Amino acid sequence: MTERALVGVVLVSHSAAVAESVAELARGLAAGGAVAPMATAGGTSAGGLGTSADLIVAAAREVDRGAGVALLVDLGSSVLTVKTLLLEDELPPDSRLVDAPFVEGAVAALVAASAGAPLTQVAEAAAEAYAYRKA
Repeated sequence: MTERALVGVVLVSHSAAVAESVAELARGLAAGGAVAPMATAGGTSAGGLGTSADLIVAAAREVDRGAGVALLVDLGSSVLTVKTLLLEDELPPDSRLVDAPFVEGAVAALVAASAGAPLTQVAEAAAEAYAYRKA
């Protein structure tokens, strides 16, 4: 059976625990059908706080199914690291840094990707999470 080409989602955080928790939440809220591939790249390779280019590249390759990879980041050096990896062509083809809130964007991206949306629509769904008002 051929695997369906879905956009993969990577969550890049300074903390492995934060990345894993957000991924668990997104998977739980996107459940009900096939869930697009999602991986995390949290913390450093040594397990500390920070970012790791190696972990980001490995996570992107893990979720790449040929339909693109949406990378959502938390702050600071995670943004810079992903931008550098994109400039240096270290990530799979059609990888994209998504400008979205980390938690709400992750949920929206995974739901859209799981529905089979193309990368542009996955990124748009995640970015729309900026408009979610809580008050």
